[in-house]
Amino acid sequence: MTVNLYAAWIGFLLGCLAGAIPGLFFHGEEWLGGYTSWRRRMIRLAHVAFFGIGIINLGFSLTAVTLDLEAGLRATSILLLAGAVLMPAVCYLSAWKPAFRHLFFIPATSVTIGIALFTWRLLTQ
Repeated sequence: MTVNLYAAWIGFLLGCLAGAIPGLFFHGEEWLGGYTSWRRRMIRLAHVAFFGIGIINLGFSLTAVTLDLEAGLRATSILLLAGAVLMPAVCYLSAWKPAFRHLFFIPATSVTIGIALFTWRLLTQ
């Protein structure tokens, strides 16, 4: 799944940027309401989500190619790509308006089902 490999590396790049840009302001104790504020935590979570879901996409892509399982993995691929886009997006939206936190189930479910489908495929091949 080449697209997941590209998504992983794009996610890593975005994760670097998502850490570097806010990192310019982290020295301010009260920036975005202080270290433990909702906004600041959501921005940190988005930063980590780029890397974390990127690693999942990388692992999926490399495993599929290594085990020659590329056929029949379209649903898994789409679900993991959706998680890679939606998790950081929901984090940033939640930092902006806390009511968006109710959408976290969408990327979380997407990634969970994607991993479950792929694991099932690995165990039943």
